[in-house]
Amino acid sequence: MKTPGLPLGRLWFALLAAGGLTAAEPAWQPLFNGHDLAGWETFMSKPDQTWEVPGLARDASGKYLEPIGMNRDPLRVFVIENVDGRPAIHISGQGFGVLSTITSYGNFHLRLQVKWGERRWGDRVNAPRDSGLMYFVHSAPGVTYETWPRSIEFQIQEHDFGDLFAVASAITVPARAETVGGKTLYHYDSAGQLVRFLEQPPVGNRCVRLEDVEKPRGEWNTLDLICLNGDSIHVVNGKVVMRLLHAERLDGAAPAPLTAGQISLQTEGAEVFYRDVELQPITTIPAEYAGK
Repeated sequence: MKTPGLPLGRLWFALLAAGGLTAAEPAWQPLFNGHDLAGWETFMSKPDQTWEVPGLARDASGKYLEPIGMNRDPLRVFVIENVDGRPAIHISGQGFGVLSTITSYGNFHLRLQVKWGERRWGDRVNAPRDSGLMYFVHSAPGVTYETWPRSIEFQIQEHDFGDLFAVASAITVPARAETVGGKTLYHYDSAGQLVRFLEQPPVGNRCVRLEDVEKPRGEWNTLDLICLNGDSIHVVNGKVVMRLLHAERLDGAAPAPLTAGQISLQTEGAEVFYRDVELQPITTIPAEYAGK
């Protein structure tokens, strides 16, 4: 009931201040419509010479001279299928490339589910299954290894869910160094020193996640990615496995803040499925992750 003498607008603000109402959170936006890849674009690098790709130039030895390129998928790497009774993006893993949103995003909470398929390809047959969630994508594909765009990567690899790879970019993480067998790796440590990761020695561009909380192969994993003002949080099955600070782009005369970009899913030699890909705009870190 409206309070006599109190305008409706003032009543709403009074109730909000008193805790009688809560401001509505922005709605979750599906990035995958369940039917097709509307809103996404593809890129595939040079294929293995044993695969037949019509119209692609080869050299005298049979090696391909050019990538498959943008929005061509003759090998049907990216398709929509019903998996476990629901629509999913099926990435066959044949070859290397990305499926990327056409739209760029900043200040968001991204959530999706992922699980492995069975098949592996080429020199990845005996390697851990591999894919990846790239965010803050700010270049065309092909900048690194003739395949990947400039971005920050939330690693999706067997037993390495949540690792960082800074791809032709830089980002800072509290970490500690561990040397085993003459090889130094940096591990996320909330009490560690701030380390800037980029593809240069002596540190390099990889930081290892806090712990392995991946589910057994064949089960769906839930990943959350929170990005706010160039900082980010990697969450695997509800567990914060890394907090990252101050993403930087390195494609100018000097490093610059990196706060937005496209979102990409990798094909990297292993069959993988993605579903329930959705995004919510944010202005603050969600409460459930603010203190974890």
